Amino acid sequence: MYKVVIIDDEPLARQLIRTLLATYEQIEIVGEGTDGFEGFKEIQKQQPDLVFLDVQMPRINGFEMLELLDPLPSVIFTTAFDEYAMKAFEANAIDYLLKPITKERFDKALQKWFAFTSSTEDISKQTIITENVYEGYRNRIVVKDNSRILIIQDHEIEYIEASDDYVKIYTKTEKFLKKSTLSFIEQSLNPQQFIRVHRSYLIPVNRIVKLEPYEKDSIVAILQNGSKVPVSKSGLAKLKETLGW
Repeated sequence: MYKVVIIDDEPLARQLIRTLLATYEQIEIVGEGTDGFEGFKEIQKQQPDLVFLDVQMPRINGFEMLELLDPLPSVIFTTAFDEYAMKAFEANAIDYLLKPITKERFDKALQKWFAFTSSTEDISKQTIITENVYEGYRNRIVVKDNSRILIIQDHEIEYIEASDDYVKIYTKTEKFLKKSTLSFIEQSLNPQQFIRVHRSYLIPVNRIVKLEPYEKDSIVAILQNGSKVPVSKSGLAKLKETLGW
């Protein structure tokens, strides 16, 4: 028996998926969620084999929710917007369904998933990658802190530091750990506001108080909270270009 979770903020959309799944005896719907917060909790609790996931939802969207999960489940995205459908497809989801969902298209997506689960294909090839699925830049970062899901607005960030497979996000009062690459965070934030000054550091330019020499041929950025962040030669060049120095 395969376990399925449905995450969508529209009651009629969830009902339709329930109805379409009713003909599949090998599938059991074990949970539902109306937004990314509820969806995350249901996935953590139920550990489903497959998730039907809406992209556009209140609080946090489907892509932001997936960033919090490890390991990632198999996902079939559902969306009313073509642009998100294409991004879901590019993100290596099992499949995506454009609303209004037809039975023929639904069955095709599910058969695709059945074929995947019965194959010997390396599951890592189907890993959902949420990088590069956004138009424009984000003004926030979503993190998981124990059992809490928190939204950190960009104006709250003091600086971000790479730490192996994670990044450390520093605010005025706390430090948060997020499984992500610094490159992904850099690409998702506005480059006019956040600059990669070092291979391990990303800082908001409005937090810089001054630059100081440090040891031989080295420079550090002094931030408003007193933190000292190393600045590489390429990072200094980026700063000069962005700030017009």
